[in-house]
Amino acid sequence: MTAGTPAFALNHMCAPNHSISDFFDLAKAVGATGVEIRNDIQGNAIADGTDPEAIAEAAASRGLRIVSINALQRFNQWNDARENEARALAAYAKACGAEALVLVPVNDGTGSANGERQANLRIALKELRPILAEAGIAGLVEPLGFDTSSLRYKSEAIEAIEGLGASAVFRIVHDTFHHFLSGEESIFPAQTGLLHASGVTDSAIGVNQMCDGDRVLVGRGDRLDNIVQIAALRRGGFNGPLSFEPFSEAVHRLPDLASTIADSMTFITEGMRQLA
Repeated sequence: MTAGTPAFALNHMCAPNHSISDFFDLAKAVGATGVEIRNDIQGNAIADGTDPEAIAEAAASRGLRIVSINALQRFNQWNDARENEARALAAYAKACGAEALVLVPVNDGTGSANGERQANLRIALKELRPILAEAGIAGLVEPLGFDTSSLRYKSEAIEAIEGLGASAVFRIVHDTFHHFLSGEESIFPAQTGLLHASGVTDSAIGVNQMCDGDRVLVGRGDRLDNIVQIAALRRGGFNGPLSFEPFSEAVHRLPDLASTIADSMTFITEGMRQLA
């Protein structure tokens, strides 16, 4: 496969102040083919109790696929509360037509000891597998590159998934920000189901100081080598969606967000063409 650009999608974190309807309109306006809805934006979509069928209709009417619900947090700290949340999100995903549920690990410095983190991961995957399979959706495990994360490396996630023989249900998220922070060199195109892209352009902060609030749209001055990461995934056979996930409030406040997103798409497309 050549390093052609993947289909673009928007995570609702691009515009968390937009209603779900306005967010879907934004995605359509910039030419995205998919969207990720979130369960952590108050007054919106899942958090406000919107019927999943209404979400499905709103996406379909604009020709958008719902790539995922983002996310089941602390998924690798399995308990009764996590199971109930997982079942509710899986049911919502099935009803709204979402293709997957993103799974985010504990990120507070706990559960990261060698041996403990691998055991917790396997327990959670074993319990999640039948829940997701019954709903007919995929589980997208997203390692976080922070030092405080209980799952930093994609290789460790893949080892657990393959060890359980659960590759039919679980894939991984390659997040360009977290991949950079983790320092993990290997990429895993064949096991990747979703690509999250964001950039960091602030030259005044050290790598170990980078946080979600620094994540902007991919463009000039990017320190994360997004183009190189994306091209490597594509050359390796990844053909899933590239979903923009900028957390920076500076992005959220842009007066013409659509134009800036379109510019980022062009930047990526041209960068990929130059590397091809």
